[in-house]
Amino acid sequence: MAARRLHYGLAVNNSSVSYSNRSVENVRKANISLRNKGQPHNFMLSQYYRTSVAKRKGHYSWYEGFGLEGFRVLSLARFSSGTTAPGSLSSDNTKGKEQTVSTVDSSEGKIHLKLNSGSFYLPHPAKAKTGGEDAHFICDPAQAIGVADGVGGWADLGIDAGEYARELMSNCMSVIQEEPKDSVDLIRVLEKAYMRTKAKGSSTACIVALTDEGLYAVNLGDSGFMLVRHGSLIFKSPVQQHGFNFPYQLEGSSAGDSPSLAQVFKITVAPGDVVVVGTDGLFDNLYDADITEVVVHAVEAGLAPQMTAQKIAALAQQRAMDTTKPSPFSDAAKEAGFEYHGGKLDDITVVVSYVTNNANPLTN
Repeated sequence: MAARRLHYGLAVNNSSVSYSNRSVENVRKANISLRNKGQPHNFMLSQYYRTSVAKRKGHYSWYEGFGLEGFRVLSLARFSSGTTAPGSLSSDNTKGKEQTVSTVDSSEGKIHLKLNSGSFYLPHPAKAKTGGEDAHFICDPAQAIGVADGVGGWADLGIDAGEYARELMSNCMSVIQEEPKDSVDLIRVLEKAYMRTKAKGSSTACIVALTDEGLYAVNLGDSGFMLVRHGSLIFKSPVQQHGFNFPYQLEGSSAGDSPSLAQVFKITVAPGDVVVVGTDGLFDNLYDADITEVVVHAVEAGLAPQMTAQKIAALAQQRAMDTTKPSPFSDAAKEAGFEYHGGKLDDITVVVSYVTNNANPLTN
């Protein structure tokens, strides 16, 4: 399964005529909509590309580079491209409405918390030369992170599958730093970033930020995040999809899904919590228990977030290359009526954030 479902829809006299290719060979990341419903929609693509932004002497300096391994960036703001669990919500066709997740109250007299984050990216082996189609950012000043998973099917139309995601994630990082510190609105961030993104393409999107009230996240599509506390999975964001392998997506035209459809989450967190954010290359290949186990062992070993992200990504790629063992993706394929075995090769982006007490932060 090399590409996400290819979906064409043409509006004819206010009715929709569509064709869906559901063959096993064309059911992954090639979801290109040609519909024009006259409402703001969106999609997105990405490639392994890194831009670090460091604010120095009142201006921003940009650095660009390519690589085939995961990376750690020490600048203030970082941008790069490169099923269900306890506490999860229903997944299919879920509209963008706020979900407040009740966990153990950890306010402890209003302790100021901080996200200590690190990332690792592994492109699809066949896309290593071009860098793959995922993008992500880490913005320390805004205490925010984001990931995007590009739709590779655009390459069939001669469109760079990485441009849209790179631009969208870069815009998200810029917009979130423009938000009032005491009233960040991530739906507004996503909408503004979407409006500023001019590249052609489409993608999913997930943004997570730490505020005084706790963890605040928005997710559209099948990227997502999970929260681990004391060795147990506390919450995992549900997938938004129109059908099997057909996730909600932002697109650089009016044919995709609207940013307003993104689900909103507000979750109480405590020092010691671990947030794992990733694209579907992670969650299609590793079960929740697999990810949680790596997190537990990494924390016990005192590993930094970037090393934890690297270990998770490496295990996900190992499972992706295994054609014999079941995977979340093969389980979902079978439920949808497809005969599929093993993992699913894809770009894999993992961002790990340790929630720390600002007075006693974990070191990188």
